[in-house]
Amino acid sequence: MKKFTFPLLLFVGSLLLYSFNYQNGNNEWKAPETVNKVKNPVEVNAKNIALGKKIYNKMCWSCHGSNGAGDGPAGASLNPKPADLSSTAFQQQTDGAVFWKINTGRGTMASFENSLSEDQRWAVINYLRTLKK
Repeated sequence: MKKFTFPLLLFVGSLLLYSFNYQNGNNEWKAPETVNKVKNPVEVNAKNIALGKKIYNKMCWSCHGSNGAGDGPAGASLNPKPADLSSTAFQQQTDGAVFWKINTGRGTMASFENSLSEDQRWAVINYLRTLKK
């Protein structure tokens, strides 16, 4: 039997805590503090922002809206409502926290860990940073 590593246990514990809070009516979605130190390795440049926008327009806009305000046509009936990605509260999150949320998913938001490469997920974050109000 393989030994579990501390990071794996920390991740599983974070998921359990998140699940408990979500099921008990706490709709605030906070990433574990440990992910705040994770830095985006994908360079912020026009090419990567354009890639992030292309992926966003294919996979995210229907819920989050064309400008990231959480007002997409598919998001109207969702609970919890899609986040306003242009809001100050969202934009103040670290890249590591946003990456964790894209990887993990929540409720009706799918996890994109297996459907997008790491570089694609980071490129989406680079694009999301352009949505500031």
